[in-house]
Amino acid sequence: DYEYVVMIDAGSTGSRVHVYSFDTSVSPPKLINEEFKMLKPGLSSYDTDAVGAAESLDPLLTIAMDTIPKDKHSCSPVAVKATAGLRLLGQAKSDAILKEVRRHLEKDFPFPVVSGNGISIMDGSDEGVYAWITTNYLLNNIGSAKKLDTAAVFDLGGGSTQIVFEPVSGEKVLEGEHKYNIEFGGRKFTLYQYSHLGYGLMQARNKVNAAVLQAEMKSAAHKFSALTESQLKTAVADVTLENPCVPPGVSAENVIVELEDGSKYVVNFAAPETEAKKDASLCKFLTDSILNKQLECASKSCSFNGIYQPSFADQFSSAADMYVFSYFYDRLQPIGMPESFTLKEMTDVMESVCAGSHLWDQYFKQQSHLKELADEPLWCLDLTFMTSLLHTGYDIPLTRELKTAKTIGGNELGWCLGASLPLLDKTNWSCKVTKQF
Repeated sequence: DYEYVVMIDAGSTGSRVHVYSFDTSVSPPKLINEEFKMLKPGLSSYDTDAVGAAESLDPLLTIAMDTIPKDKHSCSPVAVKATAGLRLLGQAKSDAILKEVRRHLEKDFPFPVVSGNGISIMDGSDEGVYAWITTNYLLNNIGSAKKLDTAAVFDLGGGSTQIVFEPVSGEKVLEGEHKYNIEFGGRKFTLYQYSHLGYGLMQARNKVNAAVLQAEMKSAAHKFSALTESQLKTAVADVTLENPCVPPGVSAENVIVELEDGSKYVVNFAAPETEAKKDASLCKFLTDSILNKQLECASKSCSFNGIYQPSFADQFSSAADMYVFSYFYDRLQPIGMPESFTLKEMTDVMESVCAGSHLWDQYFKQQSHLKELADEPLWCLDLTFMTSLLHTGYDIPLTRELKTAKTIGGNELGWCLGASLPLLDKTNWSCKVTKQF
């Protein structure tokens, strides 16, 4: 007799449903099946249209209705967790959307809606810790009484990036928002977690592109005018800037760049023509510089932006896994990276992509790899930022082995499963009493 959980991940680019079935007669509960579907665009694209946003989830809820046996509907909880993208709309708009989503689910669907933060924007800390639970649950590292090494997880979203690991040596994790205590399967864990808001891949891209644009504005060779939201929808760039993160033979067209003051511009980016700007290390210089490593570290060790983080060298077992996923996977797997590689190998692949499109067929043997690269002009920038983040930001040595995956044992990685497992305790929802007429 199985129990079901419906988890909707309202991400910045789209919404996804996960319908999980568990065998709860064993401990920890055994995951039996997962139904998964994604649709675009995300809730945040509806802006002030809260009703449209709520109704956009209907095709996903239909999947849940069809997957879960009818007699189980009223005891299968549903939660909607939005990620950083929705937060960027501002409090008033995002609150209106979430309120309408809750009303729509409670009124029009048979599933009990999880109370409290069941329909909410997740804290980055929750997102990271849930992803850590998912990964280690699927690796069978947690859930039994055995004390095993746990994997560190690095999740790269569009708006933010999360790091979570269990520091292993005797040194205590300093008190603060980064310290997270959880209990799972009868064991207590003290985790270090941090969500670096503004360092997801799309935000990092924008920071680098903004630096390029601002440098041009200072030199004032071109005249730039900021555009309104309605102009942006149809704007075509009339200026092309040299960007060291765009490889030879590649151009990125009509890129929207937002500066810190909120003004937005549309530009084209091309590979540098001038010899001085052709230096391949200039892109890495830009992606390193947005990490602000020069900021003072007030504690014993820091990652970037002056943020405290226990050191991997001292605090993490060299035998334990390090999993990188989400955008890490999306940029590595389609161009042929294996599931396990060193950070040095990742850097080599970055250099191959950034070398220029005329050299790609020497490095990448499959047509599908070449097509992926041709379709995404900012691939070099993305990989360069990723290596900066891991090596410069988190101080992971180049010799360290990393793993990337989308699934373990056929089950999707990410935070959704980790957020669903605690719902089996039934502490924040109860079965819905269906009215009999």
